[in-house]
Amino acid sequence: MAVCSYFLLLVFLILTSSSVSGDHFSKSNTNNNLHKRMKREWIWNKMHIPEEQNGTFPHHVGKITSTIKNPNAKYVLEGEGAGTVFRVDEFTGDVTVSERLDREKKAEYELTALIYNRLTNQQMEEPSKFRIIIHDINDNAPVFVQRVFNGSVVEMSPLGTSVTKVTAVDADDPTLHGHADVFYEVTDGKNYFRIDNSGTIYTAVPDLDREQNASYTIRVKARDGKGLHTEELGTATVIIKLIDINDNFPAFKQKNFTFEVLENVSLTGEVGRLKVEDIDEPQNRDTKYSFRQGNYQDTFKIVPNRYTNEGIIQPTKLLDFEKIPEYRFVVEATDANINYAYSTRKGLENLARVIIKVIDVDEPPVFTQSSYTFTVQEEGATKISIGCVSASDPDKARRKISYHILRSTSFEISTSGCIFPIKRLDREENAWHNITVAANELDQNKKIIPRLETHVPVYIKLTDINDNAPEFAFPYDPRVCENAAAGKVITQISAVDKDETSPDVKFKFSLTSEDSNFTLIDNRDNTANVTVKFGPFNRELLKTHLLPIIISDNGAPPQTSTNTLTIQICQCDKEGAMRCEGQAKLMGVGIQVLVTIFVCIFTILALTMLLIVWRRRHKKDLSVLKKNVEEIHEQLVAYDEEGGGEMDTTSYDVSVLNSARQRGILCPRMPLEDSPCKYSREQKIPENGLSGIGEMGIMIEMKKDEADNDGDMLPYDTLHIFGYEGAESIAESLSSLGSGSSDLDIDYDFLNDWGPRFKMLAELYGLEPSGDLVY
Repeated sequence: MAVCSYFLLLVFLILTSSSVSGDHFSKSNTNNNLHKRMKREWIWNKMHIPEEQNGTFPHHVGKITSTIKNPNAKYVLEGEGAGTVFRVDEFTGDVTVSERLDREKKAEYELTALIYNRLTNQQMEEPSKFRIIIHDINDNAPVFVQRVFNGSVVEMSPLGTSVTKVTAVDADDPTLHGHADVFYEVTDGKNYFRIDNSGTIYTAVPDLDREQNASYTIRVKARDGKGLHTEELGTATVIIKLIDINDNFPAFKQKNFTFEVLENVSLTGEVGRLKVEDIDEPQNRDTKYSFRQGNYQDTFKIVPNRYTNEGIIQPTKLLDFEKIPEYRFVVEATDANINYAYSTRKGLENLARVIIKVIDVDEPPVFTQSSYTFTVQEEGATKISIGCVSASDPDKARRKISYHILRSTSFEISTSGCIFPIKRLDREENAWHNITVAANELDQNKKIIPRLETHVPVYIKLTDINDNAPEFAFPYDPRVCENAAAGKVITQISAVDKDETSPDVKFKFSLTSEDSNFTLIDNRDNTANVTVKFGPFNRELLKTHLLPIIISDNGAPPQTSTNTLTIQICQCDKEGAMRCEGQAKLMGVGIQVLVTIFVCIFTILALTMLLIVWRRRHKKDLSVLKKNVEEIHEQLVAYDEEGGGEMDTTSYDVSVLNSARQRGILCPRMPLEDSPCKYSREQKIPENGLSGIGEMGIMIEMKKDEADNDGDMLPYDTLHIFGYEGAESIAESLSSLGSGSSDLDIDYDFLNDWGPRFKMLAELYGLEPSGDLVY
């Protein structure tokens, strides 16, 4: 069949070439007639070649030629595959292919045809591009885009329900009929599913039941119109899961359930669990429980657990073995949301008998009330009963009860449960007393059983009696102008009473004496106005008036108290502004006290800052004293520069010592001119002591003599060995290494007499004119 196709293609190419050439020459003749010259142009056929050609290579593809009739013309081919895949005969222009071509790898090639003069190697025509198109043959089988597909469908779906879609592709040319067509087929699982030519999978049977088979794995094959099929790439696996629906009734796993529970089980506790079977998935279970026999829905409730398929029985009220020792009832399990179109009740048991046995527990006493409230009058006599509480043993033993009050110093309770005050009660201190009474059961030996104890709150309200006199409601501070006229209202006063004040309580105000320049006017609303009785006041005689006022109530018995009102007489200007000496004096005293306090605080802060500064300076100067004497190696130093450690080479000039050795240590130096010493010389080591210190000692002594006799040098020591100051020094050792805090008591004033060399030390350790040490 391939040979026939190739033959037909060649015939087609020949016919097309003849037609094109004839048309061209026709046009050329026409152009000759019109333009009197021949137009040069390329002439060749449209080139095609079928893919996957077999046989001996090279194969002829086509021919490129030109209207130029020149025996020296040379044809050249450039572009994709030129010279390798495709070659051209430079004399004839025949194009051949040298290898098999695959359209699925490359469907066409674009080349450029050129014509040169063989002798001059000059182009005889403009280059022209052309294409070689690879003709497709149906040589590829369909391939699935993935090896495994997933799908899902609701269980019990009708026949022909769409499940999922698979896709396979064919690499052949889709424009050629039958080359890229894909046909699908179910190989494994065709009894349950089918597939159409679009790759869509449908159910082949109705009523697929998830409870029988939750998923299906089928295999699908793809082939093309020619029947080509690759077993490895043309086959795919499809996993289809069934989606669950609520189509199964719940059923008890057993017909009878028996549970035992303690009578003191809490309301959130658990009595037992009813095992129920529902083969639907948890999200599709909606089991409900109801009582069919035995009216105990007010005592128990059944809470469904869809994930464990259980009904949890819980009490809705406290159980009492002494009242009901056993419960019997029948429970029904139902599902109101079930899909009745696909469900069945055959062989299902949704009724079960339940027996709950209550186990007796030794319970603590039970009070007759959950709380008690008693009322008693304040200031009543003690040892009189306020009220009684009562508790009993709920068990069959009926043990005796003992009572006691928890944490109370005001009440006690008798063995019968009656409560007594042990002191007089004052309502003004506490209007209510809240206490807790504990009841315990007693054993046969009349001993308290601690574990059997019950508490109950007791609220005691104190009723009021009129045992408190009224008094001023506020600490009044009235003032009046010295020139106030009669009838002038100074202030308004009111009263309060610690006793319980009812709306009918009335306070009466009166003066202890009428011999006063003030009077009271009752406002009949438990207030009174203090007014001027006669007129102006004489401040020179009296600047403050004390006005005793009697306040009484209308209680039974009535209570009366005397309260003194202090009235200040003040100077007033025309605008009515008051100036009271008592107030000014009080304000002056307050300001003075505040100023004194601030001065004291400032003084304390200043002293504290001075002390901190002094301690810091003292610490800085004496910090060297804390070092170990043996660890310190003194060098050539000046007193204003303490220098560094052993590795410090900048604190002194070592060349001074080296120059001394080069000049000769034992060679005496020329003495300086005798001149009076400008400062006291220090005592030196005797000459016979030099033999003991060696050569270095002689050198050091010479350097000291040089410094002593050189009046032009600055007054500082060039060498100071703190470990040895001289046996005859009146100051003994001046080294700070051996000093301590006790040096503060030493008088160093004699350093001022030692001359300029000890000026620095005199300033550091000498006394100021004030006599204080300078640090």
